[in-house]
Amino acid sequence: MKWCSKKRLHVCRVLLVVCSFIVGGRADASAQGTSQIATASKSEPKPANALSGSTTALSRYFDPVQGTSSSDLVLRALASNGDLAAARLEIEKARARLRQAGLRPNPTLDFEQTTGRFTGSAGEQETSIGVAVPIEVGGKRRRRVELAQAELEAVAAEVADRERRLSSEVRLNYAEALAALRELDTMENLNRLDLQTTRFVQARVNEGESPPLELNLLMVEVDRLRSRRALVEGRLTVALLRLQTLAGIPAGEPIRLREDLAAPLLPTPPASMDAAIEIALRTRPDLRLAKLNEEVAYAGLKLANALGAPEVVAFTRFTLNRSTFDDTPVGVLRDRDKLLKVGVLVGIPVFNRNQGGKAEASAAISQARTRREFLETLVRAEVRSAYARYEAARSAVSRFEQGVIARSNANINVIRAAYEIGEFRISELINEQRRLLDSQREFTEALTEQYRALADLQTALGVPISK
Repeated sequence: MKWCSKKRLHVCRVLLVVCSFIVGGRADASAQGTSQIATASKSEPKPANALSGSTTALSRYFDPVQGTSSSDLVLRALASNGDLAAARLEIEKARARLRQAGLRPNPTLDFEQTTGRFTGSAGEQETSIGVAVPIEVGGKRRRRVELAQAELEAVAAEVADRERRLSSEVRLNYAEALAALRELDTMENLNRLDLQTTRFVQARVNEGESPPLELNLLMVEVDRLRSRRALVEGRLTVALLRLQTLAGIPAGEPIRLREDLAAPLLPTPPASMDAAIEIALRTRPDLRLAKLNEEVAYAGLKLANALGAPEVVAFTRFTLNRSTFDDTPVGVLRDRDKLLKVGVLVGIPVFNRNQGGKAEASAAISQARTRREFLETLVRAEVRSAYARYEAARSAVSRFEQGVIARSNANINVIRAAYEIGEFRISELINEQRRLLDSQREFTEALTEQYRALADLQTALGVPISK
């Protein structure tokens, strides 16, 4: 066959190509292969059934200059997330409770009118007005204020922890979007190369230098990549929609990513694991919340002790008595008396000294202390886990960059160039391309794991977000 004879004529050429890649001239060989494809495309007429090149869709999702970074989205989420805005209202409620705790109890006013008109003593009348003022003894008001102040600080710490968890969720979804974007970029590049190869193979089939089966095999691979590309783009769209929801971005406002998965714009981790643990124990808002809950429990015990003090009420009453006597020798006599009464009511704590409230407050202190100690252990474990994950992922990425990806790209370039001069079959090119695609996917997974581990480490450290 004609294509077999041409294959023998170009054996020397393929050996030269392979040698050039082994010595280190990969870039030159790649450029030569690209030049050969371009030359073939220009010199030969384009067949009617040849595929047209696809336009990249990455510009819709990526902008290295005006795009949005993960930090930008975190700040947007902290400002616009609806659930977080509702949680911040808890702070206003706690401030209102603090204000209420500092208010004094209201006095009571009572009015009393007594008459003997309906009991046969029409001349007897009595009017009295009294005022009673509760007096808080045992520091009850001060203890209420201390408890409300501690609860306010605890609510603020809880909101800060919600901000920390929201920031983590935004970063992790951003990593998912970057992973899908990188895989989509890989698909785009392979698709462009396959389209060029398809035109090249189409020209060889038209000249009778290659069997039609080679074109069919390549067309199957092109369609398979297009199907995979559609799934990856769908995954990217879903990740962007989740980011829009978390950040409170309107549906009509597009998001374009700015970061590179291989170079995340995240703070540099601490130099050592011990330093990271020390930072986390100092800055984690959930750990601060646990400590504040312990203070709340102590304030609750003080208030419970104060509530065991007796109730004291000071009162005063003004009374006006009117009496009329008709059957006297001198006629009708009228008598009017004005009385002022002052007194104090003191409850006697014989049965109820708030024993149950004191016991409950003591149990709350033990509970808060246990939770705080457990959380300290959990924080240390989270930091160690995130730090170890990051170190392992960074090592894996380094190995991929230095070995797997570089060699896979070199192999595919060699085989593609060799195929174009007739040395290899199309099935060998397709198999090597699939191995490259698998390597790129595993490399993307390693980069994503590195990004996630770094984001999880920042979450474990609990460093406040700069606003």
